[in-house]
Amino acid sequence: MSEAILVALITGGLSLLGVYLSNRRSAALLEYRLRELEKKQDKHNRVIERTYALEERSRVLEEKMKVADHRIDDLERRDA
Repeated sequence: MSEAILVALITGGLSLLGVYLSNRRSAALLEYRLRELEKKQDKHNRVIERTYALEERSRVLEEKMKVADHRIDDLERRDA
């Protein structure tokens, strides 16, 4: 085997190994970033769910206040 072919094979093999290792590292970083993004998304979703619950509770309390106001008005009119 000629020396040039041997050098080419070694160089090609080392290049292939470098590309493989680089791709593994990039994939691991991408996986890490994706997990972190999923954690942030979960936090966001919990905030949205809590906001909807608070809005519903606020709506119910407002309705109760309206009913109480009407009852007070009715009592004041009856006593007047």
